[in-house]
Amino acid sequence: MARPVVGIIGNSYLLNDQYPVHAGGQMNSDAVADVSGCLPLIIPSDPRHVSVEELLEVCDGFLLTGGRPNVHPEEYGEAATEAHGEFDRARDAIALPLVRACVERGQPFFGVCRGFQEVNVAMGGTLYPEIRELPGRMNHRMPPDGTMEEKFELRHDVTFTEGGLFHNVMGKSRVRTNTLHGQGIKEPGPRIVIDGHADDGTPEAIYVQGAAGFTLAVQWHPEWNAADDAVSRPLFTAFGDAVRDWSARAARPALKAV
Repeated sequence: MARPVVGIIGNSYLLNDQYPVHAGGQMNSDAVADVSGCLPLIIPSDPRHVSVEELLEVCDGFLLTGGRPNVHPEEYGEAATEAHGEFDRARDAIALPLVRACVERGQPFFGVCRGFQEVNVAMGGTLYPEIRELPGRMNHRMPPDGTMEEKFELRHDVTFTEGGLFHNVMGKSRVRTNTLHGQGIKEPGPRIVIDGHADDGTPEAIYVQGAAGFTLAVQWHPEWNAADDAVSRPLFTAFGDAVRDWSARAARPALKAV
């Protein structure tokens, strides 16, 4: 039997500082293939090449990956500043309406880091441009130097709501995670449930209230060492189960306007 397809939302980069590419980290594909048990398919996230309607038909679920570019603040009604960093408006144009369409259809997605922020913005929320500048917050950014192992080292705890969705998926209410992000949730969207926080109060785990499908998103990077990490594995396993459930349905809902 063919594996269900997970579209991996890619980013635009310059290879060797001159050759434009659409790319997704290998660890994302590894997590989808090896832990979720699905077929990873990297999406060129640009409305010139793909449409949300096409993606919904081709893919069974979506992984909204991390990436250096940030969601443009115009998407949540604010002006861009130097603190907001780099942007990828083409990805914004695909990922944000894709989230809303998946929520409407009950189609599963899993948001990671920037993907976590995309879910909040797509559902009407806002972002802080730089978490570490807020009083009482730690520096959540990736260490600038060191090996990959050192950059993805587990650096802080996340506490989930007792009896909440993440608690049920994880089987525990407190876990230790890596942290490699600069931005974070300022105001959650009206349907966004913040189900986990770092000790400094930073939102780290969310889902969409009342959504029929899998809408979990985390601010850390569970794709790192996903097959062997006790925190990452249950997330990608639950996501894979949700994608298979969607794929196995005999009839899918008709597309609605995004």
